[in-house]
Amino acid sequence: MAKIGINIATGSLQQAEMIVGIDLGTTNSLVAIIHPETKQPKALKEFDGTSIVPSVVHFDEYGNVEVGERARPFLESDPKNTIFSAKRLMGKSYKDIQTHQDFFAYKVIDDNAERLVKVQVGNKFYSPIELSSFILEELKKRAEHILKTPVTKAVITVPAYFNDAQRQATRDAGKLAGLDVLRIINEPTAASLAYGLGLNPTEEKTIAVYDLGGGTFDISILRIANGIFEVLSTNGDTYLGGDDLDRAIIEYWMKQWSIDNLDAQVALKQQLRLEAEKAKIHLSNHEVFETEFAGEKLSITKETFENLVQPIVNKTMDCCMNAMKDAGLQVSDINTVLMVGGSTRVPLVKKTVGQFFNQEVNDSVNPDEVVALGAAVQADILAGNNQSMLLLDITPLSLGIETMGGLMDVLLPRNSKIPTKAGRQYTTQKDAQSGIQIAVYQGERDLVKDNRKLGEFTLTGIPAMPAGLPKVDVSFLINADGILQVSAKELRSGVTQSIDIKPQYGLTDQEVEQRLMDSITHAKEDIATRALVEARTEAEQMLSVTEKFLTKNASILTKEELTASANAMQALQLAITLEDKNLIQAKTEALNDVTRPFAERAMDQAISGALKGKDIQSGL
Repeated sequence: MAKIGINIATGSLQQAEMIVGIDLGTTNSLVAIIHPETKQPKALKEFDGTSIVPSVVHFDEYGNVEVGERARPFLESDPKNTIFSAKRLMGKSYKDIQTHQDFFAYKVIDDNAERLVKVQVGNKFYSPIELSSFILEELKKRAEHILKTPVTKAVITVPAYFNDAQRQATRDAGKLAGLDVLRIINEPTAASLAYGLGLNPTEEKTIAVYDLGGGTFDISILRIANGIFEVLSTNGDTYLGGDDLDRAIIEYWMKQWSIDNLDAQVALKQQLRLEAEKAKIHLSNHEVFETEFAGEKLSITKETFENLVQPIVNKTMDCCMNAMKDAGLQVSDINTVLMVGGSTRVPLVKKTVGQFFNQEVNDSVNPDEVVALGAAVQADILAGNNQSMLLLDITPLSLGIETMGGLMDVLLPRNSKIPTKAGRQYTTQKDAQSGIQIAVYQGERDLVKDNRKLGEFTLTGIPAMPAGLPKVDVSFLINADGILQVSAKELRSGVTQSIDIKPQYGLTDQEVEQRLMDSITHAKEDIATRALVEARTEAEQMLSVTEKFLTKNASILTKEELTASANAMQALQLAITLEDKNLIQAKTEALNDVTRPFAERAMDQAISGALKGKDIQSGL
């Protein structure tokens, strides 16, 4: 049977094309694809056999840019104009990073206009988005050179703890690099995909993803069920990683061999850092590391190294403990522990993590490449090549239901990450109302008439109760198959009803764009209209409640009170017909002022009647 690729964000047909997976890392970055023959994820490697591109950007005096391995030597020779760890600055203000200012050899400034930091290089200023775009552009060029084909679409990974600002910054960096970023995916989710987890829709597992990179650490607890990756908890430290292991070695050497005054010699300091990095890597498979530095012979044993870094590793265990506590789980609940990040190669790290979770850790996939490989799996799914699982992108437009006055009440805002769910409680408008019409809409306008109707159903069988008493829980769930399920449940009776709506509802790119433009163009008008509708709805409810009260309690009211109430009600009805929001609100308040005193009197009489003949103290 022939297969047709469908853009799940728009519902339109699309041609098969190459979509790459990118791990935009703090220390290193890389790009991966699904091999067309083996159908396995593969990191793209240049002729030198390396898949890793250092996340380093250098600017020369003429403004020329070098990225990756070409820029790396300038960390020592020209540190002020060589940018590293730009990922740490993504979506950050100066206030966020000022306590870590000493970490950066280059100048980070506060941009009050945008409230985001920028990096000063000479007389020019670069945002973290621009700096990251240089790295992404280098990865794009690498992919095009190896694949011999243009690359314009990508899936990019981010840490699970990245907020919306940081995620949007990453997406913007991709756009600057000439990439259409189809998905921003969490790094632990990507790692899970690389290990083959979640591809089987019947699989149910609770996993821990331990990610110790060059500059950051995070632990994520995920539940995988029905193809849905749910992050139960995440914890970590944005300033804890392999760099800290290197720093422990540096401090040891400086103390043992009386090396000092390195702060004034930036280049020499960088050299020592690189030697420490070599030592860390060497000691993963050897007992002793020896080198020469500034005329001194430096050495360190594996045992000494492990004693030095044990406190750092213990810090990651504290994070693991907190993550487990937040998830409400015991160690025995974890089915698999995945190891991610180059620093997990350190034997002490693997040993400590294994002891904590009381099981053998899974590090069968290259920890440097695992995130990019998972991004490639996701890219392959979006390309329509992997039919074992379908994952939706973000929702292109808001989803909600119609409420009183023809208003759109949004349950899932546009750009909501999918799979996702949301819910809200509603009630009845009339006494003894036995059913509620649930109409589902898509769009950005305040009135449902300006949005697209997707479907509707009626919740029937609600027991006869006064208006406002029934509690109807309406929930939206978009599952991994891209199906929106809308359900309604009356909580007192347990009556339920639901409807399934297909993904993204066949909107074309032009339609999506037009609806977004309409929401901007008519924003002021929509705000005024919504305010009028809400005022009118409140007024109509006030009239209905007042009329019922007067009918029931006419005997306890004076002729003057009845006349005043009737006049206030008439004035409010007239205001509604004039469609003046301010006038409606004023007359609603006036009616409320008129009726409040005798409403309170009626309540007092009702309470007195209920308590008549009863002993307050005894309750009899």
